[in-house]
Amino acid sequence: MHKSITRDRRKIIAFLFLGELLLIPHLHPIVEAIAQEARDVRVDIWTATSTHERLIEGWLSELSINNPNVRIRRVPGFRMLPDLPLGNVPELPPKSLTLLRLMPHLITASAVVCAEQTSLWIPTLLPFFRDRFVKTSHGVGSMSARDDRRRRAARLLLVPSEIEKQTYTARGIPDEKLIVTGYVKSAFRARESGGPVFVSSKPVVVYAPHWQQHRSSWWSWGRELVALLAAQDRYNVILAPHQRLVEKDPDVRQVLASVGDLPHVHVDLDSFAMVDGSYMAAADIYLGDTSSQVMEFLLRPRPCVFLNPDNIDWRATDDHDFWTQGQVVDGFGDILPALDRAFKLQPSFELGQRRYIAETVGETGPATALRAAQAVLALAA
Repeated sequence: MHKSITRDRRKIIAFLFLGELLLIPHLHPIVEAIAQEARDVRVDIWTATSTHERLIEGWLSELSINNPNVRIRRVPGFRMLPDLPLGNVPELPPKSLTLLRLMPHLITASAVVCAEQTSLWIPTLLPFFRDRFVKTSHGVGSMSARDDRRRRAARLLLVPSEIEKQTYTARGIPDEKLIVTGYVKSAFRARESGGPVFVSSKPVVVYAPHWQQHRSSWWSWGRELVALLAAQDRYNVILAPHQRLVEKDPDVRQVLASVGDLPHVHVDLDSFAMVDGSYMAAADIYLGDTSSQVMEFLLRPRPCVFLNPDNIDWRATDDHDFWTQGQVVDGFGDILPALDRAFKLQPSFELGQRRYIAETVGETGPATALRAAQAVLALAA
């Protein structure tokens, strides 16, 4: 019986799409790479909601991935949301209960790949699973949480860069657990179109505040900043905060809706474009605080303005090093002047931005997904 299970395990790689939609672009490129490169391996794509299911079905179809060994499956407690527009944030089934009921289905898998830490409770609490769990990074940069004990239970941690790897080895994670892949999300091909179309061709500013209050400019300046950006006429504006900001401040929706009809303002709280990189690619200036989305913005060097409403001594911390890549604004009245001089100052930042991204984010492009896929396949062999 044990030998039979072992043979079956060698044929199955499970991908867990159990978290927020923002995690999908960090995970899906690895699915594609395995489906295209290893057609004899069965891939089980476990989805939590019909939104996850419909998105992934559409992408696999569009990219002509017709591997019969790739199966989209529904987790126990799967949520059907037929009336939810595609791309809107779905309500997820309870994570702990989902994982508990999913475990029997994962016993025969030789590798289980996830992008969120909650799934790592399985190998954390059940050592039987520790030889097969793979955690791929989502987000990058000095704000990334690296100290959670659940990460130690993964057999492999896929990280974007050598510098990121060093942060884990400094915490005692064995070198053999860490695989440098490059930034996998940069291989995500199912992006929305280039971004919103504005009436005028003015420079585009994207404001993307973080969702956690202690890291965000939203609670101190957000409402006033939305009004300021709506009242000015020098820039087109994309207001696309982190998807989870609405959880922490439900009034966000009303605040943004109040300016959403203006021709120079594009508001988005619901579409998949919020998380697939479309807005970071479309903007000319980044305006924000500590969101790791700035790393995606800087894949193509451009001006950044960082907001510091609490006047923290950010140079004395270890988790704001990316603020060296643009202007830092400590006073609300300095925001528009900082935007106005952003292009003039950009040449003084550009070389540093290129160096910083190369070191922090690492390699980008399709090879990153292939490298991650090869690591997963080697584990499953």
